[in-house]
Amino acid sequence: MSSTVTFSGSGSLAPKSSVSELLRSSSTDFCGMPLKALGRARFGAKMREITVLVNARKVKKHDYPWVKDPDPNVRGGVLSHLSPFKPLKEKPKPVTLDFEKPLMDLKNKIVDVQKMANETGLDFTDQIILLENKYQQALKDLYTHLTPIQRVSIARHPNRPTFLDHVFNITEKFVELHGDRAGYDDPAIVTGLGTINGRSYMFIGHQKGRNTKENIQRNFGMPTPHGYRKALRMMHYADHHGFPIVTFIDTPGAYADLKSEELGQGEAIAHNLRAMFGLKVPIVSIVMGEGGSGGALAIGCANKLLMLENAVFYVASPEACAAILWKTAKAAPKAAEKLKITAGELCKLQVADGIITEPLGGAHADPHWTSQQIKIAITEAMDELGKMDTEELLRHRMLKFRKIGGFQEGVPIDPKRKENMKKKEEPLVPLEKTSEQDLLVELETLKEQVKKAREASMELPEPELNGIIKRLKKEVDYEYAEAAKALGLEDKMVMLREEIAKARNSIDDPMVKEKIDNLQQEFDQNLPKAPNYARLEYKLRMFKELTKLLQTQNPKSTELKQEINNRLNSVINRPDLQQKYQTLKAEIYYCGASSLEELNEELKEKILLLKDEIESACTAALESIGLQATTVPAIVEKVVDSFNSEIFQAMDNVINSSDLRRKIEMLRIERLKAGESPDAESQTKIHALEDQIKQDLAKAMDTPEWKEKHEKLMAKISETVESYVGSNGNLMIDKSEQSVIEGVNA
Repeated sequence: MSSTVTFSGSGSLAPKSSVSELLRSSSTDFCGMPLKALGRARFGAKMREITVLVNARKVKKHDYPWVKDPDPNVRGGVLSHLSPFKPLKEKPKPVTLDFEKPLMDLKNKIVDVQKMANETGLDFTDQIILLENKYQQALKDLYTHLTPIQRVSIARHPNRPTFLDHVFNITEKFVELHGDRAGYDDPAIVTGLGTINGRSYMFIGHQKGRNTKENIQRNFGMPTPHGYRKALRMMHYADHHGFPIVTFIDTPGAYADLKSEELGQGEAIAHNLRAMFGLKVPIVSIVMGEGGSGGALAIGCANKLLMLENAVFYVASPEACAAILWKTAKAAPKAAEKLKITAGELCKLQVADGIITEPLGGAHADPHWTSQQIKIAITEAMDELGKMDTEELLRHRMLKFRKIGGFQEGVPIDPKRKENMKKKEEPLVPLEKTSEQDLLVELETLKEQVKKAREASMELPEPELNGIIKRLKKEVDYEYAEAAKALGLEDKMVMLREEIAKARNSIDDPMVKEKIDNLQQEFDQNLPKAPNYARLEYKLRMFKELTKLLQTQNPKSTELKQEINNRLNSVINRPDLQQKYQTLKAEIYYCGASSLEELNEELKEKILLLKDEIESACTAALESIGLQATTVPAIVEKVVDSFNSEIFQAMDNVINSSDLRRKIEMLRIERLKAGESPDAESQTKIHALEDQIKQDLAKAMDTPEWKEKHEKLMAKISETVESYVGSNGNLMIDKSEQSVIEGVNA
């Protein structure tokens, strides 16, 4: 295209053309001349006419961002015309998590039956339906009873739908906005404007990749400071124009490399936190995967925080927490349970405001359905927040975060929380103080009762003895505490107790042992100087006398018990039985089974054979001293087995929910280090750890609940045995001997 510019020869511009007309521009043509040329022109009295030819290229008018005639058949929908985020050319490979492997066995069976039906032409419809129903039921059972660490695995699933997947599923129109206006566009955070049901929203979210190439490009969803500054720019833009903000959280955390720290990673996150609390538009945050630490919170300070059913939100990943607290990442399942990071737990703690349902199998099983649930949740939340004015909206957002972690005095504590709290130490002062004269009278009375019981070969009055011993023990503890206070050693004891509590391996620490020995020596040396030493000595003497009385038993019963113990020990220590036992123990150890159910049939049969052989030998040993053993009724065995199963289950729970797991792991390591011939130091460590584990386990199991169960069990066994003896009449053990044998077995 050509156009002409004409100057008059009179030394001035033609009167018919103004400067603005000559220098006008449009999208189709250009008239005028460069200002540089005007500066060089000399306007004399006489000037030639100048003709300038300008060639301009016509440019097609763009309809960006919306195409005029989009192809409705394009895979991914109309929005795929506008975004570089295209559907993947290849379907992502299916990924099976560890806990899903039993389901895959059922699925493979269904595939095999369908393949067989296609190959043979036979009708296997009923079998396929049965297997599919079984698969659906197993899937439902699995996904309704997920552990926290399993939900973490689902939240990190490589095929889980990403932010842009959800946005394209829930919006009618979406335009991505780029750049932080400071020199960079972080692809780990995506921002843009979109519409839901005709209403415009500002969308901000972490974007992970769908394959390795995309993950590298998106930095695995871990933003740099540029990403947070881009998000902040879009928040101010939305606040200025009145667009409600929807953020999607799915990141392991902010990118923690050296460059990000140099560029102010912490400062960028802090600015976002401060700015979000001042925005005058409603904010809704959706945790769609894992929300890690400040990297998630930087776009998560919202009026409503909603979580997908299998999403997690944490200050530190379970692996990092386990590495800090238990010195190994293998304790991640325990850490995930203690951190309370799942949607259900966070809703109870009022950190999250709602749970968005996922399909069975996780969000990746049906991404579109999951997106529609998110759309419904966003619409409902925005309708609720839209009714608030600006002041109420800001106050609502402030109170949401102010109430987290708060408590109120005088309100009854939830029993579940109360049982996890630290137990208060029992007061050393006895509730009912007893005078020394009264204790002396009770002691003399008990001595007379014990003397009469011995003469008549009766049982000792144990309940009365135990009651006085318990009271005396409290009195002695109280006197010791008073003596320590009077001698000025109370503060030293408190400091030493705190030091022992903080030390992880205090038993093996020689410095701690030395401090304990020095304090004990100082206390023993100065104890006679205490003003209450006489009372303490008198009560200690009474306590020892009572203990001796309780330990003194019927000579006949003691002799019989000793004889039974000797006979049974001779059976247990037989070389042939010991060799069989050690061989069987080694086979069980090398097979790697952790429970009786995991053993193969051959090992189970060997165990039963050895058990029968030991029982036969014990029976023969008892018969050799005139005692006849009888078979325990089957109902008693069932009751005892049931009780034992409960005890083993309780022990497993105690081990998994306490510090016992660490001690057991330390014991295993010490045994592996020691080998078959441990030295004296290794043996000392192993014995110390074994004693610790036994004491902790016994302490954990020493509860009123288990004592009550044991008493009921013993009563039921006694009742069953008595009825069994009455019906058969062949139990040849008298009452005293039977009680002795029960005591030995116990």
